[in-house]
Amino acid sequence: MNFAKNQLSQSLLPASGCPLHYWQQKNRYYYEDLERLLRFFLPPGLRILEIGCGTGALLNALRPSFGVGIDQDAEVIDQAQQQFPHLHFRLQDLHRLDKRDPILAQPFDAILLVNTLSYLRDIQQVLEQLRCFCTPRTRLILSHHNPLWEPLLNLATLLKQRRPLPAANWLSAADVANLLHLAGYEVIQQGKRLLLPRRIPLLSTLVNRVIAPLPGINALCLTEYTIARLQPDPNWDPPPEKQPSCTVIIPARNEAGNIRRCVEQLPEMGSRTEILFVEGHSSDDTWAEIQRVQAEYQGIRPIQALRQEGKGKGDAVRQGFAAARGDVVIILDADLTVQAEDLPKFFRAVASGRCDFANGCRLIYPLKPEAMPRLNQWANRFFAALLSYILGIRVKDTLCGTKALWREDYWQIAKLRQEWGNFDPFGDFDLLLGAAKRTLKILDIPVRYFPRTYGRSNIHHLRDGLRLLQICGFALKHFKGS
Repeated sequence: MNFAKNQLSQSLLPASGCPLHYWQQKNRYYYEDLERLLRFFLPPGLRILEIGCGTGALLNALRPSFGVGIDQDAEVIDQAQQQFPHLHFRLQDLHRLDKRDPILAQPFDAILLVNTLSYLRDIQQVLEQLRCFCTPRTRLILSHHNPLWEPLLNLATLLKQRRPLPAANWLSAADVANLLHLAGYEVIQQGKRLLLPRRIPLLSTLVNRVIAPLPGINALCLTEYTIARLQPDPNWDPPPEKQPSCTVIIPARNEAGNIRRCVEQLPEMGSRTEILFVEGHSSDDTWAEIQRVQAEYQGIRPIQALRQEGKGKGDAVRQGFAAARGDVVIILDADLTVQAEDLPKFFRAVASGRCDFANGCRLIYPLKPEAMPRLNQWANRFFAALLSYILGIRVKDTLCGTKALWREDYWQIAKLRQEWGNFDPFGDFDLLLGAAKRTLKILDIPVRYFPRTYGRSNIHHLRDGLRLLQICGFALKHFKGS
């Protein structure tokens, strides 16, 4: 942290020993929770820069492939370098970083400001200079104390339970979002956690994992965090041949009457558009129709045809991703209740960098009852609101099957199945939850939703509603209870 903070704590301890280390050990439960939060979002092996790194313990705990810590306290930096010789530490003014330092020559995957914003004299200046260490894929992660805790933290300082600190910037989540916007960033996620910052056997676990995530009570938590990225280029518009390629995955079960329409209505996108049908154990002649259309369009449009090995839409989507060759991958339901003509909106949102994950939203435009009954609409809104709260993002329609993302991001999400298992039979929620955990920028893409013209829905309302509740419970456990 900064020099002023360290000087204030020097008088509380003998010359031997590190004051900052002492306070970190005294409040170990709090610092362990910060570490747990960051390890949830940041997998090992990243290039990480920490601004206000202190002892370097947090940076080391994240197991970066290349880690750099910068602080203004010479004594702390020396101790950090001795304790963690495999990391790189620099003594610099946080408001005037040395951009010529070779150690900072390459951009980073993540930049951390953990409890640093509160003690900067010019937050916007620091955020602006960090832009040169970012790519569009870099994630800026910031944490600070909830302003509601100011009286309690001041009391803890008086009782010598907390390190004495200079006057702080008590920032709300809205303040942080505004500062990020002014400095050229946009917010991906925001959240709060940790209601009881001291370890009390059983009680701390109950309070922080069960009670703290509850709506209303969550607003009282101590730690606030924000994940952000650079604002995208608003002028993105290269010629098609210089744009990414695209694969459209179309899971199809008992959709023989829609196959030809899928191909006929699907626009060309980017430098190349591949169509990939995954047929799922149909009882009609869907597979034969796919083969007929594929043969008819041979040499005209690239069409792959796969027969599903497992069961369920989720399995079909995963099989499609495994075979996809495009840079941007889009999922389109074969029933065409979302029109193929809307897919360029998804492609451009991802390819331009406006988002990393484009999520279809059917709840903007008017809906006919035969397309989506009123009860279904309210159920969709309920599950969307619940998951938005749990994930710390805004998603208006979590049940729309039309989604788009970079293929490389999909494979990072797919790795989570080793940790999470195949909890999602729909093929939508492991993508959505995985995108949130991988800190992808998620945006809703409004689409018009039409009644089916062929076949019937495969949805079973009671069974699938119970499954959705189970998925929400799974998300709550991993995102709010971790």
